[in-house]
Amino acid sequence: MHVETLRLYTDLVRLRSYSLAAEHHLVSQSAASQAIRKLEEDLGATLIDRSQRPFVLTPQGQAFHEACLGVLAAWELARAAVSAAETRIDGTVRLAAIYSVGVYEVSRYLHEFSSAYPEATVQLECHHSHKVLGAVLAGDADVGILSFPPHDPELTVVALKAEPMVLVCHPHHRLARRKVIKPSELRGEPFVAFEPALMIRKAIDRALRHHGVQIQVILEFDNIDTIKQAIVGGQGVSILPRPTIQAEVEMGTLVAIPIGIPDLVRPLGIIHARHRPLSPTVQRFIEVVRGAEETEPGKGRRGRGRAAGPRVPRRQALRSDRLR
Repeated sequence: MHVETLRLYTDLVRLRSYSLAAEHHLVSQSAASQAIRKLEEDLGATLIDRSQRPFVLTPQGQAFHEACLGVLAAWELARAAVSAAETRIDGTVRLAAIYSVGVYEVSRYLHEFSSAYPEATVQLECHHSHKVLGAVLAGDADVGILSFPPHDPELTVVALKAEPMVLVCHPHHRLARRKVIKPSELRGEPFVAFEPALMIRKAIDRALRHHGVQIQVILEFDNIDTIKQAIVGGQGVSILPRPTIQAEVEMGTLVAIPIGIPDLVRPLGIIHARHRPLSPTVQRFIEVVRGAEETEPGKGRRGRGRAAGPRVPRRQALRSDRLR
């Protein structure tokens, strides 16, 4: 049994999709399925109930998943300890990120990184997606985090996670009490959308079109915050990445409802210039970010970070060109 198999299993549980987990690990869906079958054979237990769609974990599968998260967290700590003993991690990581990631995700990454490497700092700048790409290619940023990362021969792309997309509406909306929304129920519904040029808008339109649904767009914006404000004001509904509306859901100002399109997600990726060597500090930052996401499903490490309050490294610069 290998660590990568444990990573594959935790990603499968997180993404609830063999195809997405396989893509995340750069293997075929068949190879991913065979690896999980072999894992079950080694354990002598059934981890996944495949008779249900989408699949669910058996009690043994849930227990093993929780244990895996602990094992992977311990493994990352061990790797970090060994690496720290070999190489001094200091200096600055220049990070460019799209606005929604900078606001909703990066503070967690910075907390993890600064806790592990207090001598290092991160300079964060938030941009539109094309500016994140440009900053990385021009050498103005060491690393970038953006959604729908492009296939570019000048870039190395590290898959980070796939955020589920949900229907977002006002708590008094007629759909607010639904457990799941069928795509057909959105036909004719007043819709607050992203601007047509954005990749996230294209992905949403493509998914709905596949189900024979054409939305009735009444407003278009280029950033998530403005879309949320319009929904809070009762202007309509929208489809947004689930993590970006977590605070509003907890406060009760917005409602998030799963959509019957399980493969409608917002992929996030880390990018860096392929032909530009990365410093040990930048390499370690990428590892910390990936490790934070791999242990996020159990909420353990993330919860502790929130309870303590994310500590932003000194000299962090934050500029925000608002984006999706």
